[in-house]
Amino acid sequence: MHRARGKLNDRAGKGSKSTVAPRKKNQSTGDKPASLKILADHLGLCPATVSVVLNNIPGRSIPAETRERVRAAARKFNYQPSLLARSLRKQRTFTVGVLVPELSDGYHTLVMSGIGDHLMREGYFYFIAQHRHKPDMIEEYPRLLAGRGAEGIIAIDTALHHELPIPVVAVAGHRKIPGVTNVVLDHQRAAELSLRHLYQMGHRHIAFMRGQSFSSDSDDRWRSLVAVAKELGIEIRPELTIQLERDLTSPELGYPVVQELLQHRRAFTAIVSFNDIAAIGAIRALRDANLRVPEDVSVIGFDDIQIAAYHNPRLHHHSATSSRYGRNRRSHPSATDPGVQRLSCRIRRASRADHSRNYGFAKRQGAPATRSALN
Repeated sequence: MHRARGKLNDRAGKGSKSTVAPRKKNQSTGDKPASLKILADHLGLCPATVSVVLNNIPGRSIPAETRERVRAAARKFNYQPSLLARSLRKQRTFTVGVLVPELSDGYHTLVMSGIGDHLMREGYFYFIAQHRHKPDMIEEYPRLLAGRGAEGIIAIDTALHHELPIPVVAVAGHRKIPGVTNVVLDHQRAAELSLRHLYQMGHRHIAFMRGQSFSSDSDDRWRSLVAVAKELGIEIRPELTIQLERDLTSPELGYPVVQELLQHRRAFTAIVSFNDIAAIGAIRALRDANLRVPEDVSVIGFDDIQIAAYHNPRLHHHSATSSRYGRNRRSHPSATDPGVQRLSCRIRRASRADHSRNYGFAKRQGAPATRSALN
């Protein structure tokens, strides 16, 4: 009996169709996103009206009540606009590629934060590619981003060398390349603010950190510091000049180089750091040598990263602010080069001490040998 029933079932399976209808997904449950046409039919509106509401197309007079009905129905039916269809219709992808050296905390991340906020508000999607200053990646990534539909590229601290087939904005870009708009800080103004500030506090013996060769701002920032120092009569001494080399984004960037400076027992009362991250490392090295900041040594940074505001002691630093750097619309076109947008900066002051007579102070007071670097 069991065998015969099995054969009968086999024959039925081979020669007959199932009478069980496939289960239809209930559109109202959101199992499957509805199309624009289904949404329009449900509302009794034409698809064009629904599209205008959901894509926030300006210039159309549609009652607020109708707009709310459309949005409510879109939520109910789990309607998702087709980006591919929009791209084909408008011949636009509304996509931007962002090139950045690294994705850790610090300057680059804050600039990206400002860029991302602005792009989202304007309805753009964006890709981020990290290149770690590797020339082959800097060469290849723009092509890959363009191939994935990027209509433009924002390059942050990225050494571009030639024209690209799509528009480019280079944050901290200094090369004149067709099709590239450079957005730069006013390094001359920044140097004036920092060195005049230290000069007015009485500093004459100042140690300087020079940025890594692969950092886009290093050369301009250094030239500006040298020019302002000469104007103020501040000597930049080779023995008090620190050259940063390592590709680091932690305070370790500034710690060992200041340790080495202290070991050579060179006299200085202030440090002008290349950036805030290196400045935090410099402060740690000074405190480990029993030097007080700012009472014995003043330290000034650059970039206005978030962690600097909570560091103890708080840093003197230049502010552009970095996140606003990424979204700033109020930059000023250069009078000599329309392809350059300049951002002004200011100095934010933290605790400070008067160093007008501090040089030699520790030695006269019989301070321990660990403080001899000041003398």
